[in-house]
Amino acid sequence: MILKMEPVFQERLWGGEKLASRFGYSLPANQIGECWGISAHPNGESIVMDGLYEGRTLADLWEHERHLFGEYSSDTFPLLVKILDAADDLSVQVHPDDLQAQELEGVSYGKTECWYVVEAEEGAEIIIGHTARTKEEMCDRVDAGEWRRLLTRQPVKKGDFFFVPSGTIHAIGKGIVILETQQSSDTTYRLYDFEREDAAGNQRELHLDKAISVTTIPHMPRSPETTIRQVDGGCIRRLVEVPEFNVYHVRASRGFELKTLNRFRAITILSGRGKIGRYEVSKGDHLMILAGTSSQIEGELEWIMSDVPAHTYVLS
Repeated sequence: MILKMEPVFQERLWGGEKLASRFGYSLPANQIGECWGISAHPNGESIVMDGLYEGRTLADLWEHERHLFGEYSSDTFPLLVKILDAADDLSVQVHPDDLQAQELEGVSYGKTECWYVVEAEEGAEIIIGHTARTKEEMCDRVDAGEWRRLLTRQPVKKGDFFFVPSGTIHAIGKGIVILETQQSSDTTYRLYDFEREDAAGNQRELHLDKAISVTTIPHMPRSPETTIRQVDGGCIRRLVEVPEFNVYHVRASRGFELKTLNRFRAITILSGRGKIGRYEVSKGDHLMILAGTSSQIEGELEWIMSDVPAHTYVLS
């Protein structure tokens, strides 16, 4: 079975209009920064658009129809898939791991994430990592506001991929649209926000103590080894395979069969038109392919696909 999901939109200080102009979404407000395409998080739950489970949320299905997804025993659906439009720089931030999130916030998941760059303006860059060798050095540079010395910047272009494990200081820069696959968490510790103010003249809250406490020091960059598998009528590129999730970039040139799997798969279409199973799909569509489902792909399509190994989250 395949479910087509209704996305949820989040207004952000740094958001723009590209989610409308590039993906054709009808946006509910200005400065929409995030489209939560596959989400069971209480801050924004995607809803099944039609079929047997029309109108039900992903969280409800996870709770009451767990067999649809595979053999998982965790209370909470593990993934959150987003498209982000950064019309301005995002804040410099860091996320806790699972244990830290449980201890500090009382929530199930920390936040390991990864980014596929859908679009990047000339000169766009991200912040990923830092130069501090010890916690003392980190604190000294934060206290002194030595952000240029502390933060590591990297230029980006369309098609780049970045793995951002929990504990990694990071920020998405102005002029970038990304597809983000992450654990189902909305816990963010803001380290720096460029001293900017909202319309009322207020600066956003920082979380310096918590941010520094969960940061990996020294920074340990991780670049997963990608693999490419050619299939008849397409190409599947594995971007990352870690305990939190597996993520793939897929191109279909004329169509192929997506074989059955013992767990769910989340799909977001990046370009093209075609069919997945019974659904006509195009850029910006979000689908859940449920466990035990094979799907015939037709047409020229590009998408990001993710899944979570069923053995990973065995505890509530």
